[in-house]
Amino acid sequence: MTLSFGLPSKALETKGALRLSEHDHKERLKRLEERISALKGGPQVKHHSEEHYSQAQMGWRMVIELVAGLGVGFGIGYGLDKLFGTLPIFLVLFVFLGFAAGVNTMLRTAKEFQEKQAAEPAEDDERA
Repeated sequence: MTLSFGLPSKALETKGALRLSEHDHKERLKRLEERISALKGGPQVKHHSEEHYSQAQMGWRMVIELVAGLGVGFGIGYGLDKLFGTLPIFLVLFVFLGFAAGVNTMLRTAKEFQEKQAAEPAEDDERA
């Protein structure tokens, strides 16, 4: 009993094994190449830095970055205080460090946004 598993009817059987003729192999390869080239020509994924954000989206991004910095600092400080039994010391220290890291990230985002805003009028001037 031999199963074909959807192989072309031109498949040749040799000692219990299925073998495709040379013509069928080239034909299948050609169809596969066509499918691959069709899929490559599809829509390109835009990198997140290429997207245009509104000012509200940028504001929320900055708020989230600040809160994330505070949260990470709080978590690390609380964990170290629980580990060493010195509850307020590391908590306060790492909350301040998390706040500083969040502000640093916010400033970097603001700088990126300003550079993008300054580049847009320059591109418009070049087109005109």
